[in-house]
Amino acid sequence: MLSDKKVYSFNWAGKPLRIEIGELAKQANGAALVSYGETVVLSTVTASKEPKEGSFFPLTVNYDERAYAVGKIPGGFIKREGRPSDQATLSARLIDRPIRPLFPEGFRNEVVIGNMVLSLDLDSSAQMAAMLGSSLALSLSDIPFFGPIAGVMIGRVDGQFVVNPTVDQQKKSDLHLTVAGTKEAINMVEAGADQIPEETMLDAILFAHEQIKEVIAFEEQIISENKKKKMEVTLFRASKAFEDQIRAMAADPLNQAMRVEEKQARDAAIKQVNERVLSKLEQENNGDQPMDRMLIDDCLHTVLKEEVRRMIVEEHLRPDGRAVDEIRPLSARVGILPRAHGSGLFTRGQTQALSVCTLAPLSEAQTLDDFDAEESKRFLHHYNFPGFSTGEAKATRSPGRREIGHGALGERALAPVIPGEQEFPYMIRCVSEVLESNGSSSQASICGSTLALMDAGVPIKAPVAGIAMGLVKHGDKVVVLTDIQGMEDSLGDMDFKCAGTEKGVTALQMDIKISGVTREILSQALRQARAGRMRIMETLLATLEAPRDHLARYAPKIIQMQINPNKIRDVIGSSGKVINKIIEQTGVKIDIEQDGSIKIFSIDEANARKAKQIIEDLVRVAHVGEIFVGKVKRIEKFGAFVSLFGHTDGLIHVSELDTKRVTHVEDVVSIGDEVRVKVIEVDQHGRIKLSRKALLTPSVVTANKE
Repeated sequence: MLSDKKVYSFNWAGKPLRIEIGELAKQANGAALVSYGETVVLSTVTASKEPKEGSFFPLTVNYDERAYAVGKIPGGFIKREGRPSDQATLSARLIDRPIRPLFPEGFRNEVVIGNMVLSLDLDSSAQMAAMLGSSLALSLSDIPFFGPIAGVMIGRVDGQFVVNPTVDQQKKSDLHLTVAGTKEAINMVEAGADQIPEETMLDAILFAHEQIKEVIAFEEQIISENKKKKMEVTLFRASKAFEDQIRAMAADPLNQAMRVEEKQARDAAIKQVNERVLSKLEQENNGDQPMDRMLIDDCLHTVLKEEVRRMIVEEHLRPDGRAVDEIRPLSARVGILPRAHGSGLFTRGQTQALSVCTLAPLSEAQTLDDFDAEESKRFLHHYNFPGFSTGEAKATRSPGRREIGHGALGERALAPVIPGEQEFPYMIRCVSEVLESNGSSSQASICGSTLALMDAGVPIKAPVAGIAMGLVKHGDKVVVLTDIQGMEDSLGDMDFKCAGTEKGVTALQMDIKISGVTREILSQALRQARAGRMRIMETLLATLEAPRDHLARYAPKIIQMQINPNKIRDVIGSSGKVINKIIEQTGVKIDIEQDGSIKIFSIDEANARKAKQIIEDLVRVAHVGEIFVGKVKRIEKFGAFVSLFGHTDGLIHVSELDTKRVTHVEDVVSIGDEVRVKVIEVDQHGRIKLSRKALLTPSVVTANKE
């Protein structure tokens, strides 16, 4: 046989889930074809035979969208897929985060996980299918992996939790939650919400874990029947004796160095300790055998981690001297940039973000591809992290996965408070420039963008503040940290970012590195996060109490009007000639909808009013009895054509020129004359008949033109 194809089926949230193994991609270390509803994803995993040089685990997770999956051909000249979309990048991160912690410590073989979306049914999540496929491909391969894992999406419609909601259900849902984990523990949470209470969020997370357990039981059945022997690998780990040797040299000096409060000075002190240890080891070694610098660095990092965690758990103190629930010093300013539409500078300790808000016509909204349920987005939040923010000499490059992910987190946090299109008909973009970073820069960006939106006069429903929490668990002791800095993020057991309003949570991102995080611990973290958010909110509102009641000088002003949809063609003209002429004359931007609603944007309000008047004249309809003063445009034997408004003319028949008989039209009017006329008839074709005679009293005598 060419293949040993096996098929497994399961009903997942009311939809058929089908797993096929043994037929496709047989040269990969592991592969699984996952069909969920009409979504089909091929997940593969490969690993290098030998470990790679370096102090980190070289794992790459790809999520590739194929245009044929939605029955389309890629646009553009090349007609093939290009770089991954932001959504594809976010999907890859979503899969990477719960999987990465489950490889053996010290494993350095390069691993590449690929997920190809072959068919896409928007009602059946391709991300969840890919996460499941990645877990199965790893578990069925010879690559060491402490899985399986699974992920699930949770919505809330009419107060009830919904598993893997459809597109229609997502539109009605006030919660958009993704949770992933093993059978024993949750290790990844990603959520956006419409200001829901913390306890509701916690209930949803724990409800999700129960659904995950069911899927993992299905995975375990497949794995038990098809598992391979795991490859023998070299793990880069020091011996216990060598680790103890370094601990004896470094523990006390590192304990002192890590207590230096200022980040750069602390980093320098730690580096100095590490160099002294290395120098001492070289002296003791006396060149007898080569030294593995990476193993030494790993040991020093382990000792530093132990000392930091011991200080936090036993002394309830942190490296910068704060109490466990203490927030770093806060400051905020608005109106930083004179020509920006809105700007806010938010500083928290050694983390600083400058956020800038720009308003634009709705026509500039981002058009989304066919892999999204939405067609366009009118609110964007982007995040930039230049090298100088951490003192690094690093060239500027296009946004990486981390920057795209942090920008999306800020967007999720702020989107629920953005006013609707009817209330505020603008495209809105916020950009957060991280100017200094020592942890929690994504949450500083949310705070800065709240200020920028308010400074721009965007009538947000409520201000949003964000904070990053941490957790250190040592034995039975658990300490939850408020406003973690960089060192606490990398050395702790949980990174927990929470943003929201006074009313509730709008965004949550959680990565948990350990098991045994109970409901009580998560509840404490959420309560502590809320207290921190409210403290930050005080600083934001002290800076700017409410959104400004006016737009910035250089922001586009808007005038809205409504016309008869049948008149749209008159405004646009043949090949857009009419509307382009209006734009050229006035310098405005014009958005026209099919229902006849028109929005005119201009920095100069007078130009917007001028454009509105031109459009009103173009679509105006004359009514019987109306009186106009118009110019004679053309003369024929049977009468004179008079320009009334815009491109609208009317005819004064020769019999309606005067109270007395007129033989020659030119005897009464000439081209260019202004005449006062009355509308006496509008026929079924819209042709207008005018009368000059109706406005002349019998006593008026018209002299013949010479």
